[in-house]
Amino acid sequence: MTVPDDTGMETLYPFLYSGGARAGALLAEAGRSAREKAAEIAELRGSLAERHGAALLRCARRLAEAFEAGGRLLTFGNGGSSTDAQAVARLFVCPPAPARPLPAISLPHDVATLTALSNDVGFEVVFARRLAALGRRGDIALGLSTSGGSRNLLRAFDEAAGRGMVTVGFAGYDGGAMAEAGTVEHLFVVPSSSVHRIQEAQTTLYQVLWELTRRALDGDL
Repeated sequence: MTVPDDTGMETLYPFLYSGGARAGALLAEAGRSAREKAAEIAELRGSLAERHGAALLRCARRLAEAFEAGGRLLTFGNGGSSTDAQAVARLFVCPPAPARPLPAISLPHDVATLTALSNDVGFEVVFARRLAALGRRGDIALGLSTSGGSRNLLRAFDEAAGRGMVTVGFAGYDGGAMAEAGTVEHLFVVPSSSVHRIQEAQTTLYQVLWELTRRALDGDL
């Protein structure tokens, strides 16, 4: 069946309006691709428990200690990882009931400061300068990257480590420069070369980390 077009969209997406066997083949291919991607992320997420389970427990206990001592969480990342940084901060600040809220700040979402530093100093320092201004010994610096090689994250972790902050990183591939820097105490690497799968799996990791931290604060770990 051919879908009538009164919006002008047919010129942009002709395959949606072609009907017949070609449309059926395209829909079948889209379905196959979706199933493959769903299976891929399910397998990847399933492997993370064995790969990172013990490390997540250690990190959660350390974060609980930091929060109990008055520490705050400062999160950062670029592009899609900046939205994940905001999601992590929101999860700690505004968790589902009855979990207690915890102090957290998403650094990329102060646009005025980020653009001022980018324009006046350089993009490599946008997170390091914020940590220098806000970070205190015992606070938590949490950065997310798909490549593990973002230079502004590496500078931020250098600053955080020098200030005695707890450092937590999420990366993809083989961890990249974040794995080699020696400034990330708790590093969780998603072993994939797909940016999409990395970010999807990182979502699982930080959700689990929050849940374990909450349990540690409640004395259940």
